[in-house]
Amino acid sequence: MYDALYARQSIEKKDSISVESQLEYCRYETHGAPYIEYMDKGFSGKDTHRPGFENMMKDIMQGKIRRVIVYKLDRISRSILDFANMMEVFQKYEVEFVSTTEKFDTSTPIGRAMLSICIVFAQLERETIQKRVKDAYYARCKRGFYMGGRVPYGYCLKETVIDHVRTSMYEEVPEESSQLRLIFSMYAEGSHSLGDIVRFLKEHQIKHLRGGIWSSARISEMLRNPAYVKADVDVYYFLKEQGAKMMNPVSDFIGYNGCYLYKGDDAGPKKQCGLKDKEIVLAPHKGLISSREWLACRKRCLENSCSTKTCKAKNSWLCGKIKCGNCGYALTICKSKTKWKRYFICSKSGSYCHGTGSTVYADILEEYISQAIQTKLSEFHRFIFSKHEREIKIDTEKKMQLSEIAEEIDSLLLKVADANDTLMKYINNRIETLEEEKKELEEASIKGTEVYEKGISDITEPEKLWNVLSFEDKQTVVDSLIKVIRIGDEKLEIVWRI
Repeated sequence: MYDALYARQSIEKKDSISVESQLEYCRYETHGAPYIEYMDKGFSGKDTHRPGFENMMKDIMQGKIRRVIVYKLDRISRSILDFANMMEVFQKYEVEFVSTTEKFDTSTPIGRAMLSICIVFAQLERETIQKRVKDAYYARCKRGFYMGGRVPYGYCLKETVIDHVRTSMYEEVPEESSQLRLIFSMYAEGSHSLGDIVRFLKEHQIKHLRGGIWSSARISEMLRNPAYVKADVDVYYFLKEQGAKMMNPVSDFIGYNGCYLYKGDDAGPKKQCGLKDKEIVLAPHKGLISSREWLACRKRCLENSCSTKTCKAKNSWLCGKIKCGNCGYALTICKSKTKWKRYFICSKSGSYCHGTGSTVYADILEEYISQAIQTKLSEFHRFIFSKHEREIKIDTEKKMQLSEIAEEIDSLLLKVADANDTLMKYINNRIETLEEEKKELEEASIKGTEVYEKGISDITEPEKLWNVLSFEDKQTVVDSLIKVIRIGDEKLEIVWRI
């Protein structure tokens, strides 16, 4: 059996001990016994997802290791839970643990207790460092410093000094910014969709100057980016209404600077296009797009995100309208073998979001929303249907009368071949009478149809029609009446369009 020498270093810097130096200390503790070295360079101690550590644990479980030696306790783990799980494995396979600088003896109760106390402080140190780094990051964000990341199309980086601190800022790239202004002006007009703009750029051979490919998603991202806007008072109040945290006073919004968008210190995971709990900071660079055009584009993007319907909404006519009240992502349908068969869950549940807080059964929710729609519609005396949804209604009784007349005329015509003069006179008179009745009935039916077509939009009890609508018609009605339905923490909110 072997001794396992383990060393870890997250980053190389002057005041940290290298992996090679750590292993040198560990070799001294072997006193000539055979050993295997395991090392992880560039890996944090916050978890155990490290190749060297994982290989060592595999060898322990295979019975190859009798003792694990490290330079210092925090080299192997900075997490209390991970450390406890690791020690449980060590005890199971009778593996000793040695820290060369802290001299722990895990064979005694006091040694194990001291080991646990040290790992608590190791985790505290890690979390304290994280907090300091995080606080420093957001402090620099709020002062308008460039904090890294992809430089938006239309800009390049140049060095600058802000508050006696060297940093970087955006500077306009004329060739790219001219393309950008074209895109914003086309979309702000309202007559061009994202797809239309992509086709226009391709047809006119306007190439992406950074080697990329124009796409609707890429253009939509540009249109939403506040880095481009010449932020004025209108932009300030718009962003604030959308739930953003404004880090500068309104008096700073003079229609010159662009804006930085940050996730925020206490903001949870949100969709990229959402602004709720995001932080808006005035940037040192000059904006490229007027506030009027930028706001027009941003509002169109918001309308599109609310009205977009999925082509795959076959399991519920509510799909695409229901959002998680906690993270903003859509609720999707899942099927089960229970009596309820269908239920909604947050599409980000389990990874970034704890979900809606309770099970949302599709049948119950659909019944609730249908009742809400009927209640809403009952508030109106008239409900306007579009022309293509109207049907020509002919009175059933008149239909039957016309059918009887047609049958009698056909019967009389069959008797013409064998009829004498007297019978022919009777047949002609009867057919003329029937034709007159038929003409009157048809005119009455057409008149009734016209009246119906004029008055079909004046339905006084539209809620009674809900139960006879098809699946697709219900989707259309929901999309026309409701912007979004939010469910979270046992609360349901319907945002109506009317």
